[in-house]
Amino acid sequence: MSAIEALYIFDEHNTPLLEHTYTGRPPPGSTVLPLYLAHTSPRPSLIYLPSTNPPTLLYSIIQDQLLFLAPCSRDTEPLQVLEFLHRVADVLEDFLGAPLLASKIESNYDVVAQLLGEMVDGGVIANTEPNALRDVVEAPSSMRNLLGAVGLPGTTPSSLNPSTTPFSLSSRGPSLSISGRTSPTPAQTISPVPWRRANVRHTSNELYVDIIETLSVTIAPSGRPLAALANGSIAFTAKVSGIPDLLLHIACPGGINNTLSLPVFHPCVRLNRWRDRPGELSFVPPDGRFVLAGYEVDLLGPRALDAFSTDAKAAAAPKLNIPATAAIATSLGPTGVDFEVRLTLNARFAGKPKKGSQSGSGIGSGSAGSSSISRQAGGLSAVGMGIGGAGFGVSSSSSKGTSSSPTIEELVVHVPLPAGVKNVADLRVVKGGGDAGYAPGDRSIEWRLSSREIAALMALDRGAGQGVLATLRGTVVGDVDEGNTEGGPVRLGGEQRWEYDEGPASPASSLAPAEPNSNSKRGFGDEGIAAADARRVKANKVLMPSCVTVSFSVKGWLASGVRVESLSIDAKRSKGIGAGVQPYKGVKYVCVSRKGVEGRC
Repeated sequence: MSAIEALYIFDEHNTPLLEHTYTGRPPPGSTVLPLYLAHTSPRPSLIYLPSTNPPTLLYSIIQDQLLFLAPCSRDTEPLQVLEFLHRVADVLEDFLGAPLLASKIESNYDVVAQLLGEMVDGGVIANTEPNALRDVVEAPSSMRNLLGAVGLPGTTPSSLNPSTTPFSLSSRGPSLSISGRTSPTPAQTISPVPWRRANVRHTSNELYVDIIETLSVTIAPSGRPLAALANGSIAFTAKVSGIPDLLLHIACPGGINNTLSLPVFHPCVRLNRWRDRPGELSFVPPDGRFVLAGYEVDLLGPRALDAFSTDAKAAAAPKLNIPATAAIATSLGPTGVDFEVRLTLNARFAGKPKKGSQSGSGIGSGSAGSSSISRQAGGLSAVGMGIGGAGFGVSSSSSKGTSSSPTIEELVVHVPLPAGVKNVADLRVVKGGGDAGYAPGDRSIEWRLSSREIAALMALDRGAGQGVLATLRGTVVGDVDEGNTEGGPVRLGGEQRWEYDEGPASPASSLAPAEPNSNSKRGFGDEGIAAADARRVKANKVLMPSCVTVSFSVKGWLASGVRVESLSIDAKRSKGIGAGVQPYKGVKYVCVSRKGVEGRC
């Protein structure tokens, strides 16, 4: 069993904020921090420290520029320790608020100490669920006052019903007698569900499903995809009184079993239901927002290897239908110092609603004893628009950012540059608009297009459906190395050509400027100039960018095609929900690329 020996937290300046020892005699934070910093960045999450006594494994994560370290001197399960560190960061964010700052930890040491003591008992991980921790740890005073102002419980259940009336132990049972009435014992205030707080009450009952996918695509110079993955997360927000029992049904065009791979679930999900009926998630949710599930999708599918095939059927390799791609052409111009970035936008994401799409109120698909969220022919709303009660509907307006009209948000193209590049001259957007910026010394070029500029570009397509092309050109400037024509960066222009005269010595210098078109043994005619330019093109290749990446976000669309079919509440298995309560339900789809679409050259 894994043992958590200690936890050290440092701020962004590597100043110690907190040291908490659970068991044993681990090396102090002042000892492990220099050993951690001795490794070059990026540092791995697991570092072996043989110089400590005893030799120690050091686990680390960085959250909001705060460094979390956990030393272990015995055999442990690495993933369990790393997951514990992530849980600590999430719990602190839940109690202290996001983002997690050093000042928040310093001003709430009492709360942080209680949390760390409840999460680990004698080195063994005990309780890491934020909802369960709220039953035993009081929230900070400022947070407690804020929650109390809006009518939400911000402290332990024992203080939810304060009373100044004297009380005494009742001789008839294990309850407390207050003015002739009985109040529940502490055992009765503990939730039967470990990940959910007890006595949850909400004035408005709401359920939200947010599916977020992150793209990771690599495209070869020929335009063929080398790899295309989408990592998805299903974020769920439950604001329902009592203990609801929910059933979420998701689907995708290729079938859940054939599309989703490596699924991971929150502990609240009943795994047997998923195994028997893939696509159905049955669970009792924690209170508030949490990550219900995660998954990975190979967008190339089973034909991924066809992209590398050389037979005639290789033309049938799968093609990606993603919002934007970029390609880069290098070594342009007579000396090979120019490059061009070509950005292609998919016309499908012009923000225009599809023909035949419907809008209006949702049609409920619930049965007796349950209420549900249903998918219409026109698609689910991508901005969380819903109708409380038995059904869910798409937005009544054809606004942008819905599943019927997905829209590309602000788009950024990054062009990484080699270390030898000192400047980029004549950087200009030839077609497409946007702002391209570069400062001498930067390691990349950044080209930004706003949503308005993207919409203007999409309008140029005029319904052809072929997509639009935007281009960016520039000239790189490298180090100056006189006389270097065989390799390495060279001067870009203004050089004087000289030739050596092998004739008899004369009073004049034997070195004289050559005529521009003179033909001699050394050869600086047309063929000589062409050969020199070819050598310069070869030498300047070290200054050329090797790839280009695209960052964007799209509302109302997922690369995998995953969608929510229904969300229902099982009234028979739920507890504490009032009769006839129909929660408001909403869903949102977002696809994000953080430098995830990469075009190589």
